[in-house]
Amino acid sequence: MIAKLLIANRGEIACRIMRTARAMDIATVAVYSDADAKALHTRTADEAVHIGPSPAAESYLVGEKIIAAAKETGAEAIHPGYGFLSENADFAQAVIDAGLIWVGPKPESIRAMGLKDAAKERMIAAGVPVTPGYLGEDQSVERLTKEAEAIGYPVLIKAVAGGGGKGMRKVDAASDFGAALESCRREAKASFGNDEVLLEKWITSPRHIEVQVFGDSHGNVVHLFERDCSLQRRHQKVIEEAPAPGMDEATRAEICAAAVRAAKAVDYEGAGTIEFIADASEGLRADRIFFMEMNTRLQVEHPVTEEITGVDLVEWQLRVASGEPIPLKQEELSVNGWAIEARLYAEDPVKGFLPSTGRLEKFDLRPGRSGRVESAVEMGDQISPFYDPMIAKVIAHAKDRKNALDQLTWLLAGAKIWPVKTNAQFLIRSIEDTDFESGNLDTGLIERKLEGLVAPIRPDDEEKRAGALNLLMGQAFHQMLSPAYRPDGSREFRPDARTKLSTMLGFRLNSEPNRRIPLFVDGEATEAVLTEPILNANSVDMSRYGDEWLVLSGGVAHRFELAPTNERGTGHASAADGAILAPMPGKVIAVDVAEGDAVTAGQRLMVLEAMKMEHALTAPFDGTVTELAASEGGQVQVEAVLCVVEPASEEGQ
Repeated sequence: MIAKLLIANRGEIACRIMRTARAMDIATVAVYSDADAKALHTRTADEAVHIGPSPAAESYLVGEKIIAAAKETGAEAIHPGYGFLSENADFAQAVIDAGLIWVGPKPESIRAMGLKDAAKERMIAAGVPVTPGYLGEDQSVERLTKEAEAIGYPVLIKAVAGGGGKGMRKVDAASDFGAALESCRREAKASFGNDEVLLEKWITSPRHIEVQVFGDSHGNVVHLFERDCSLQRRHQKVIEEAPAPGMDEATRAEICAAAVRAAKAVDYEGAGTIEFIADASEGLRADRIFFMEMNTRLQVEHPVTEEITGVDLVEWQLRVASGEPIPLKQEELSVNGWAIEARLYAEDPVKGFLPSTGRLEKFDLRPGRSGRVESAVEMGDQISPFYDPMIAKVIAHAKDRKNALDQLTWLLAGAKIWPVKTNAQFLIRSIEDTDFESGNLDTGLIERKLEGLVAPIRPDDEEKRAGALNLLMGQAFHQMLSPAYRPDGSREFRPDARTKLSTMLGFRLNSEPNRRIPLFVDGEATEAVLTEPILNANSVDMSRYGDEWLVLSGGVAHRFELAPTNERGTGHASAADGAILAPMPGKVIAVDVAEGDAVTAGQRLMVLEAMKMEHALTAPFDGTVTELAASEGGQVQVEAVLCVVEPASEEGQ
């Protein structure tokens, strides 16, 4: 068995691997960048090695530094986690060539499944059903356009070296194909160093079904049943569950058998996932489920499989990498109950899911005995702009789907996070959606209902009253405990403050039966109406934050401040009309305009890349670009003015 393990990753997956390693008496080594010097995975490991600056390209993606760290610390094996170098066959080979154990599939297996076009051809040979499309070597715009027309719109453009939704675009009409292809290729080149694509027929009512497989060096391959990952936004998984809703035993048997054939076709070892797309327009049927790709690594959503099977997949990885056979045979594996996982991100759905960075002044995700949380942060930690914004995975396991959904909703509603924004309320609304609850889901569900899922949540009247009362009580306490000075220099507590406190804690509002208290809630002016009898302020989940109070509701924290009675504005300045500000720190990857250009409302001006996502910045109205402060390749800070658009003249209108 491996004695010391280096984890070539960061965040929650690094912490999760360390937990299993520690239970197996395996010493752990973390690697970290400048941004992660105080990160939880760095603090958790037995040893930690600095590998470079904050950008991943200069640290976590530099294989030579990671192998050197393993050699320096005497680690025998390297576990890549997921993302970064986990599906890099050259890195896997370099680890092996350095005399270390690679906790993952053989490099040739990674290569076989790394390019989607070659993988599909191999699956066809193995008798695994695949989606109709184009896999040709001719990558000219003319040929791809012709093939898309032959397939019939809508079509899906996919990077052959892609993964995680990167380099993927749905195209509904021929007129949109050229622009979508250009965008897809640019993203694929930036993410994977390969801009080749394939085309697939877009499936109506698509469900994303995947099967967890596991192989060893003794020729054994088993499956651990399926997961449903259909709830997605922009091809990124949001909520995953196991088993898949509506899956009957016959269909399960066929899809899982196909997944095992796929793994055997590449002589697979370790943990992997065979991903399928299902045409669910008539329910889940074996003849309408097609191979999409194989992920040759552990998946983000692996906990739901662990919950329903009772298997620790990381333990299996370490045992198989050490030369042991798979611990269980196929007939010894079974499904127990239902598990569902939500990805909690540091992002603001109300503002287009912009990542949210900063210090976690408050962070409380205590699952107790009712759930499982995989996280990489603790209260006081910093959310960095350099990496993926996922801060936790929240997992519920129950006897059936309904109970699992209820439990997950309860866990998310109890999230207490501040001042970093999260998608907790968006997740709750997604789970409580009637179509999702009934199992009537597909990959387009979120996009169809996005407006309602991201609508801002406001405190209700009871929460406003509770917030106002706590602020007034705090003010009264402060006044009561602040001594007043007599002329002789002696001190006394102010009697007026005692009276005020008594009023607040008592049960009368004197001559004001409906007292109106002006407030700022999240910087917006509003008011609370205190009625008699005064409510119990403890009936609402609240927390003090400096001189303010937070009302915690449905996984969202609202900041409360008292406002002077004559004040109605928020006091928060905004950028002048036409000033295009950077919504977050990032890199400008495309500039589409020059000073003096005339632009129309909604026209793309430039593209900002931050936290592994592209953000297009557009013109707010018709006008002229009068200033341009950004250039392609430049790094910008949050709220930096990137360009200014002057409104078109209204003369003659």
